[in-house]
Amino acid sequence: MKKVLVLGSTGSIGTNAIKIAENMPQDFQICGLQAHSASSKEKLKALGSKYNCPTLLTCEDNSEAVFQKLIEQSKPDIVVNGIAGASGLLPSKIVLENKIDLALANKETIVMAGPLIKALSAKTGAKLLPVDSEHSAIFNLVNQCGRKNIAKIVITASGGPFREYTAEQLKNVTLEQALNHPTWKMGKKITIDSSTLANKGLEVIEAAYLFDAKADEIQVVVHPQSLIHSLVQTKDGMLYAQISDPDMKHPIFGALTYPENKETYLEPFSLFDKTMTFFRPSTEVFPLLDYAFECVRKGLGYTIAFNAANEVAVGAFLEQKIGYLDIAKTVRAVLDKDFTHAPETFDAVFETDTKARSLAKELLKESL
Repeated sequence: MKKVLVLGSTGSIGTNAIKIAENMPQDFQICGLQAHSASSKEKLKALGSKYNCPTLLTCEDNSEAVFQKLIEQSKPDIVVNGIAGASGLLPSKIVLENKIDLALANKETIVMAGPLIKALSAKTGAKLLPVDSEHSAIFNLVNQCGRKNIAKIVITASGGPFREYTAEQLKNVTLEQALNHPTWKMGKKITIDSSTLANKGLEVIEAAYLFDAKADEIQVVVHPQSLIHSLVQTKDGMLYAQISDPDMKHPIFGALTYPENKETYLEPFSLFDKTMTFFRPSTEVFPLLDYAFECVRKGLGYTIAFNAANEVAVGAFLEQKIGYLDIAKTVRAVLDKDFTHAPETFDAVFETDTKARSLAKELLKESL
């Protein structure tokens, strides 16, 4: 039986991870739960009581000592990191330093510090298991096909609620419209990112670091039904896909049970009565995706800046301080600054992140 610590336990990833453990009591035991804001305290207590889990943490300070104590008290075999945003990086680092396997849904961990995180995983022997549906699919396909045989990684995108909008139509997009995703039920920040294609940009960066891929070895295809979660193209030109219903329990299940291929209680996928369509993404209308590819080419300092500027801008949009198109404008303005120095330590990563956030905030202040 695996003991599971869930970070971000009141969010969508955490909730689904807990449901899997609940349905597989012979395989998993929830040994610790964490929520990332004080507002979730009562919900966290209720979860702890329901699952007989005494080790709980509600934290807003995100300190290393706090997370280290949580790990020491809960003694997990695997940690699910479902924390949203850059604040998920430090916990990921601590988990791997403690030689504990990491089921990673926090894409910012890799976007901000991919090379450092991968080196840490290799050093300690702790497994790094991607939980994003796209990267979980790529992970499985790479393991089956062999990385040396793969010529291209193809990441699918739903296209969000504005897939068929023109740039002119996007000028009048409201917060309510942007939060209405047609396929996935997610948190507010990632839902906005999906609508701007920033989330797909983050996934491009994540794939580049996780699978040692260059920018021209990664492709994005819009697939509104979200049934194919990603594909790989082998050197002979053949495409291999992972297909399942758009339910995050599938990639979480895969990470928790790895390296076994366990029988699941989840509904098997059926091709009957399904339609699949594919389109090129419109980067003229949604430039954040192009910016992400640019950052992959330029290096780590720029990928950190991309994430930081986007987080600040999306936060301002959620507070209805800026318009929808101002998100991409803010990211572009930050990326036009100098981030050529690639951080070689985690401290340097956080310094670069702080620098980019400060620039974004200053730019927004000037425009308001």
